[in-house]
Amino acid sequence: MSMFRRQAGRYVATFAVDEVRVLRKVASEVVGLLTDGFDHTDPVVGRLFPAVYPQDAPGTAEFRRYTEGDLKTAKIDQAGAILAALPDDAGGEVRLDAEAAEAWLRALNDARLAMGVRLEIKDGTDLGEELDDAVADDPGSSRVFQLSVYAYLGYLQESLLNALID
Repeated sequence: MSMFRRQAGRYVATFAVDEVRVLRKVASEVVGLLTDGFDHTDPVVGRLFPAVYPQDAPGTAEFRRYTEGDLKTAKIDQAGAILAALPDDAGGEVRLDAEAAEAWLRALNDARLAMGVRLEIKDGTDLGEELDDAVADDPGSSRVFQLSVYAYLGYLQESLLNALID
């Protein structure tokens, strides 16, 4: 698995071809969700764009009117930063400057939030236990794969954050 490290003022990780494919797929799905699939009734959209005033729907709508376009554009650009930095359909090295590294962190966070909603991951969920249960139920299930990707994104996010603060 890839691990980010600081090297000559950059944040560097080497990705295997499967990691590149997974990251490309996840980032593309976030972009798709924020463009073609953007729907306020979708719980994932609700998680990425929470009501700023939960008890005041008109106030939330007014706030969204002024901020949502810029926030959505920023989230798309952040996912785009992942897509732009990844090697083509082969494995290889990713070298990020500080700005790109922060965009990756935000995009990884958005991807994990989206997956967490779809997988019904809650604050108190023990991911290891959840994965063990999914493997016991059906080792070849899509849930096992999705939980593994969710865990991998968390690992990658932590690795990049640690490289940034070292």
